[in-house]
Amino acid sequence: MKILFIGDIVGRPGREIVKKALPGIIKENKIDLVIANPENAAHGRGVNENILNELMEGGVDAFSGGDHSFDEKHQLEEVYGGKYPILRPANFSKNAPGDGYVVINKGKSRVLFISLIGRVFMKMDYDCPFHKLDEILANFAKQKFSAIILDIHAEATSEKIAMFRYANSRVSAVLGSHTHVMTADEQVSKEGTAYISDVGMSGYSDGCIGIECEGVIETFLSQMRSSHEIPDSGKAMMNAVLVEIDSKSGKAKKIKRINKNLTIK
Repeated sequence: MKILFIGDIVGRPGREIVKKALPGIIKENKIDLVIANPENAAHGRGVNENILNELMEGGVDAFSGGDHSFDEKHQLEEVYGGKYPILRPANFSKNAPGDGYVVINKGKSRVLFISLIGRVFMKMDYDCPFHKLDEILANFAKQKFSAIILDIHAEATSEKIAMFRYANSRVSAVLGSHTHVMTADEQVSKEGTAYISDVGMSGYSDGCIGIECEGVIETFLSQMRSSHEIPDSGKAMMNAVLVEIDSKSGKAKKIKRINKNLTIK
C-alpha cells in the first residue's frame, strides 16, 4: 500500500499547488491513499468547509490537525461535526469538538489515522501525547489494519524522535508536521516503522515558512509583532512523503520525500 502525506498546507499558494501537482503524483506513484495537514490552509489559520471540499475534489482523502485547527471559529460545527474526514489532535481537551483518530476504508485496505500534538515549546497545556497514543492503540488492540499512520504535530525534534522510538513497531509511520521545514532524516526502523521529523509545507516558497518575509523580519528586528501576510500568488512548493507499507503485516518498507515547485498566478 502506498500512502502520501502532504505537509502543512498554507494559504492559497499551498492549496493551489496541491490541486495542480497531486493528480500527477498519484498517477506517477500509484498512490492508494492521500492524507494532508490543512491547519494553515485558510490564509494561514485554520480550515473551512470550502477549503476541505476543494482539497477533497483535488484528491485528498483525509486530514490531520494541529494548534490552528480551531482558528476558523465560525465553522467549527460544520468542519468537525462528522461530515468531513478531518481530525484535530487526539490529546486536545475532551471538550474540544471533533475526533483525534479515524478508521479509513480505501478499497481493500483499512487504515487507522491518528493526529497528536506535542507539548514542548507549544502554547497550550495539552494532554500527554504518549499516553494518548497508548490509549488509542489499546482501543484497537484486537483489530487488524493495513497501516497505522500517526501525524505528530510538534515544535521540538527531540519530542518527535522520542515519539518515533516510543511508537516503534506499533505503528506503520510516525510523520512530523508543524515547523513547515522538511527534514532529511527519513528512515524505516528494522521493526518496520517509517519516520521523518517534519514533512515540511505546501505554500509560498519565497517567504518565511509560507509568509511574506518583510513582516517576519521586522518582528525580529523590533521585537514587536508586525503584520504577517500570506500572498495569494507567487512561487510555491509542495512537500510530501510517500510511505510504502506491506498491507498484510502493516510494516513500512520505504519512505521517500517528494517535492514539487510551481508558480501560482
